[in-house]
Amino acid sequence: MMERKTNVTVIPATIGLHQRIELRDPTAKRRVAAYARVSTDKEEQENSFEAQVDYYTKYINERPDWQLIEVFTDEGISALNTKKREGFNRMISDALNGRLDLIVTKSVSRFARNTVDSLNTIRALKEKNVECFFEKEQIWTFDGKGELLLTIMSSLAQEESRSLSENVTWGQRKRMADGKITMAYKHFLGYEKGKDGKPKIVESEAKVVREIYSMFLNGNTIRQICRTLTERKIPTPSGKENWAVSTVRSILTNERYKGEALLQKKFTVDFLKKKMVKNEGQVPQYYVENSHPAIVSAEVFDMVQAEMAKIKERGRSRSGISCFSDKIICGSCGSIFGSKTWNSTNKYKRRVWQCNGKYAKGADNICRTPHLDDEQLKKVFITAFNKILQKKEFYIEALAPLIAMLEDTSETDVKIQEMTERSLGIYTQMKELVEGNAKYAQDQSEFTSKYNELNQRYESIKEKLAELESEKQSRLLRINNIRNFIETLKTRDKLVENFDESLFSATVEYIKVYTDKDICVTFKDGKEVKI
Repeated sequence: MMERKTNVTVIPATIGLHQRIELRDPTAKRRVAAYARVSTDKEEQENSFEAQVDYYTKYINERPDWQLIEVFTDEGISALNTKKREGFNRMISDALNGRLDLIVTKSVSRFARNTVDSLNTIRALKEKNVECFFEKEQIWTFDGKGELLLTIMSSLAQEESRSLSENVTWGQRKRMADGKITMAYKHFLGYEKGKDGKPKIVESEAKVVREIYSMFLNGNTIRQICRTLTERKIPTPSGKENWAVSTVRSILTNERYKGEALLQKKFTVDFLKKKMVKNEGQVPQYYVENSHPAIVSAEVFDMVQAEMAKIKERGRSRSGISCFSDKIICGSCGSIFGSKTWNSTNKYKRRVWQCNGKYAKGADNICRTPHLDDEQLKKVFITAFNKILQKKEFYIEALAPLIAMLEDTSETDVKIQEMTERSLGIYTQMKELVEGNAKYAQDQSEFTSKYNELNQRYESIKEKLAELESEKQSRLLRINNIRNFIETLKTRDKLVENFDESLFSATVEYIKVYTDKDICVTFKDGKEVKI
């Protein structure tokens, strides 16, 4: 049987590899859009932006075979990624949905400086038979050389962005090292940019800031402060009506309100995505003292931080659910009383406070302290406060020597100075040791041993220094509490008949419950009153 010969017939191509396939009527005009963008919203860029829009409107209308659909625009937007470019994203959406045939833009860098974004977008457009034309580089994406040229140009644009980002970062760090600070004034309460470019106090807003600090030191929770500011219709730093806990906490912990600034708390790790992360030692930080006028004194600011540290040390925060939250303590096991709602579905509904550790040790070791409702706690406070009020002159006189004793921090100040000098001396030794090791050949095991010994001493001194600073702030905080307590007593001429939540928050440190007939109220001056 003869083997059959294989025949191959060549079918010639009728469409070039890179020839555009026209799916629409060839006599119809191409539907064209232009894209214009400037990367900043500064005034000097406005003319450039308007010129782009005007230019491409005329450019497209002058072509008889083109039909202008729209000039899509983005102002003050970076081209590093396409996520936040609303005009760009709307244009691409229209193109992918069949409403455009051609997109015209000035250059590759106007389109995108991220190679991946640029190529992915153009390939998606090509699949939908939508072409792009980059005028400056004369690149048509349907051309055979288009994608190669585009890849090269996009990479160059991306590298330009990297270089620009590095230059900007260097400039920012140089300004930080020189002690120059910047603020987001539109979202920062109490300051505006002065004529000299430095922060200037806005007194009407500064009063609110000082009041926030005062309310916190007088025992108000952050949530209570939020409610008060919202009820008084005081706008937030960004102009909103409702105050958030995070906003008040940020004001209470921002060192800029005492006229100092910690710079580079965050830094950019990815110039393409502009991703910011918290600086935990990866890059230098700069602390600038007396960088601008202070709204609150350093003493007030430090007292607030000491109070926050004290709250954190207790393992809880001021919840703000009630003025009694976190202030009722079990005299048996030391746990905090939590609120429970009884008879929640009927007319006998009421809130009671019960030891959170009541059943923590099992049924055989139940905490026996009783539960108390709001009315009982209110009566306890009124009784205790009136006992002090009846002898207020005696108490005020008795507190004077206590304030004088607490104000005398000279001994602590001397210790702080000594520790500071010792830490500086050891740090200098460590620095000289490291520099010497870099210059001269040394026994590395001996070097490591010396360095570790110095470092251990340095860390030990830093720890003691922190304890001394904390002790000093605790004394200042107690002085503040006592003075506020005295001022409150002075304003009260009559015995309290009705419960006052703000009075309770301002005067009571905590209430310790042993039994229903043995309750002790501790006031902020340290005075204990048994009920």
